[in-house]
Amino acid sequence: MGVVKDRFKAKADASNVEIKDLIKEHGNKKIGEVTLAQAYQGMRGITGLVTETSLLDAQEGIRFRGYSIPELQEKLPKAPDGGEPLPEGLFFLMLLGELPTEDDVNHITNTWQRRSHVPNYVFATIDALPISAHPMTMFVTAVMALQTESNFAKEYAKGISKKDYWSSIYDDTMDLIARLPRIAAYIYRRKYKNNEHIQPNGLLDWAGNLAHMMGYEDESFKELMRLYMTIHADHEGGNVSAHTTHLVGSALSDPFLSYAAGMNGLAGPLHGLANQEVIKWIFEMQEELGTDDPTKEQIADYVQKTLAAGKVVPGYGHAVLRKTDPRFTAQMEFGKKHMPDDKLVNTVWKIYETVPPILQSLGKVKNPWPNVDAHSGALLVHFGLVEYEFYTVLFAVSRSLGVLASLCWDRALGFPLERPKSVTTESVKLWLEGKGQIWD
Repeated sequence: MGVVKDRFKAKADASNVEIKDLIKEHGNKKIGEVTLAQAYQGMRGITGLVTETSLLDAQEGIRFRGYSIPELQEKLPKAPDGGEPLPEGLFFLMLLGELPTEDDVNHITNTWQRRSHVPNYVFATIDALPISAHPMTMFVTAVMALQTESNFAKEYAKGISKKDYWSSIYDDTMDLIARLPRIAAYIYRRKYKNNEHIQPNGLLDWAGNLAHMMGYEDESFKELMRLYMTIHADHEGGNVSAHTTHLVGSALSDPFLSYAAGMNGLAGPLHGLANQEVIKWIFEMQEELGTDDPTKEQIADYVQKTLAAGKVVPGYGHAVLRKTDPRFTAQMEFGKKHMPDDKLVNTVWKIYETVPPILQSLGKVKNPWPNVDAHSGALLVHFGLVEYEFYTVLFAVSRSLGVLASLCWDRALGFPLERPKSVTTESVKLWLEGKGQIWD
């Protein structure tokens, strides 16, 4: 089946036995109490999912299979003469729970190179959309067009055994991840570079090839893509894109359908589109202030004006984190290494020094600290990637690594159709009056 695929099957078989034993012995134990407010307010804080690939701690930030971002930057294999981890290594880690060797990473790179061909009809589907369409609309449409290539859909139609679902899900995952850089770069060149396309370079790694096909040959930009793809890959299972991919996949929709659904969630302003909103807000601030190098005092005044208008400062706050997002810190360190004098990047750092104290003074904000979106746009602009509508596509390419690794585990472990119980407000009112139990 393939070296990595065989090892994944062995891991999954062992985990299946372990989880069945856990459920048998402890299945009736309560993880937490669900409140009425949680039922009405987005199910915040309800523990109801198992996602093996990563865990988000409110104080420590994201850990991928137990490893923090700084640890990943140290331990994961890097490109020749590179300083940032290769995303192929993170995918291996999320899939198998083991740190990869250089040979392991090379195997993943070579596998994705072999599987990276995108059929011409997918490009024709993208071209059929108006050039004014949002890049995420083009991206998800292309993934849906690519669904005709699904191994799982074909095998399921033949009557595949449940115990073998994982195998074709794995193959779909590898095919889809391999092709996403080509699709993303095609959209970028079509919309912003006069439809002049660049062929892939089979000698480059996954993220480096994405940079090449977009038209960026600067080695520092390739390094940025490797870092960007690594730190955006996963954020445990409860966020919209990860949960949606899991939910749709639980209906046995193939990885193409499931991933497309998740990326439609990523395209929302409260999720992946936030990185677009951050850079837009900074550009608007610069325009209103008449300077590309505002002082902290000018930034503070503009922040107060934003808040007074009933708006939020994009890039600040997180549903779970209660400290500066380690992904923000990783990008800040990249900026200090590669572009310490860039005015826009320095503006991001000034905002970082200015916004948290203002938000803290309001007394209502649980997390006044920046998240990953607060920094990424400024790094991209430094290299000339100023088309901020495209930023969410880059996020989507990265997020494929985590949500699809998780989908492989969902099918390998035989997770069932997700179907939480819902209630009506009328039934809630009757329950509050002592007339029945809404959880029956």
